[in-house]
Amino acid sequence: MTQPNLNPDLRVVVLGAGMSGILSGIKLLEAGYRNVTIYEKASRVGGTWRENTYPGLTCDVPSHAYTYSFEPNAEWSRQLPPGAEVQGYFEQTTRKYKIDELIRFNQEAKRCEFVGGRWHLETASGVRDEADVVIAATGVLHHPRTPNLPGLKDFRGDLLHSARWDHTVPLDGKRIGIIGNGSTGVQLVSALASRAGKLKHFQRTAQWVMPVENPFFTEEQKQAFRDDPALLKRMQNDETYLANVERFTTAVADASSPEIAMIEAIVLDNLERSVQDPVLREKLRPNYRAACKRLIFSPDYYQAIQHPNAELVVDDIETLTERGVRTRDGVEHELDVLVLATGFHADRFMRPMQITGRDGRRLDDVWAKRPHAYLAISIPEFPNFFMLNGPTSPVGNFSLIDVAEKQWDYIAQLLNLLRSGACTEIAATQQALDAYEAARLAAAKNTIFASGCNSWYLDGEGVPASWPWNYARFRDVMATPDLSAFEQTVSRAVQGVAG
Repeated sequence: MTQPNLNPDLRVVVLGAGMSGILSGIKLLEAGYRNVTIYEKASRVGGTWRENTYPGLTCDVPSHAYTYSFEPNAEWSRQLPPGAEVQGYFEQTTRKYKIDELIRFNQEAKRCEFVGGRWHLETASGVRDEADVVIAATGVLHHPRTPNLPGLKDFRGDLLHSARWDHTVPLDGKRIGIIGNGSTGVQLVSALASRAGKLKHFQRTAQWVMPVENPFFTEEQKQAFRDDPALLKRMQNDETYLANVERFTTAVADASSPEIAMIEAIVLDNLERSVQDPVLREKLRPNYRAACKRLIFSPDYYQAIQHPNAELVVDDIETLTERGVRTRDGVEHELDVLVLATGFHADRFMRPMQITGRDGRRLDDVWAKRPHAYLAISIPEFPNFFMLNGPTSPVGNFSLIDVAEKQWDYIAQLLNLLRSGACTEIAATQQALDAYEAARLAAAKNTIFASGCNSWYLDGEGVPASWPWNYARFRDVMATPDLSAFEQTVSRAVQGVAG
């Protein structure tokens, strides 16, 4: 007989009010869900854009591409928007769609346990809740990584982590040291080289830098975007950008592809043309292939590191001292301010939250070897628990908003099975996850990420942890769930009503 509509209004809890948590709230309301709560550990929305406010913070994805598909923004100031504008966009979107009414701020989820067919949650402040469905929108880059450097507590100057910036610390004319040369370190050097009395960039590993322009939008252009929604939509779906995403993901998925060879030629030419001093040029020349680490997109790093106030230090750090940093060549670099641009623990995801699935199965045990999930979304024996930008999601120099939207479309189809009463519990099967992981690990060996470098793309065993295929395949897979990969359960109570 036809399955009745037993539970049209599921209780849904979303963890996190960053980019993907805001998306979840909007999409749930749009679909008619009314029993929704978003738990956010901080006092504001925004996720990594709230956490990071360091000088020079810039999104390295084109601004119009870094928007929700349903919420274009005519007001971006430039091609690569500053972090404050991105944060403002998320705050504005939250207000417009009334998502703030769903959010419980300053409530960090500490425990999440599946008992009796429902998820039981508890926050650090003792708030308890129950839900039929949990959406983990906790993001990746939110647990700052502090390097284990000798003497770190001895330094008497101002010590800052890039994700915990103190804007009361004076910078102009100061002796500033920056440890770390990923995107954050590069942006800091570009922003501070001309402000510092002396800036020293401590480089452990050189980075390939992709040249990019960052022009301002004129007031005439912004007015055209305001007046012409079709033009604004075309800016969101810029054909050049979309083609670049396809080329880039094809390149990183195949280390022998002509696409990766083209990227390597561009970044090599950028280095050769931009750095005049042959000694400095060799210090900046990586000894690994382009895109093995996340590419640095910068319009001006090479210019900044050649500023008279700037110095690249490549000798290993031996220890921090009261006055600064001593390198292994015996030089003590005296500093007023030391910045740790050392990134995040990218393997944490929802952790350190204690998450327990069926029959007491602990996520910490399941992920003891490496974080993994079927298509980055579902974990066997953790029913009705779905992730956005979870482990093995596509990660790279493209919009994670687009990734999250495609993942949401996939999750929404699974939620419809629960909402209609077709099942009361749904989770990926172990067989499906094992098959996915086997295929993913085999494909990962051919990616540029596996070509020989250390990066946060690698798991604890040195295996690339991101989506190893191109973006076209991701788009196709996310279109429609293969329900044979999921275990669907109907509780006895529901079976009795239905039968």
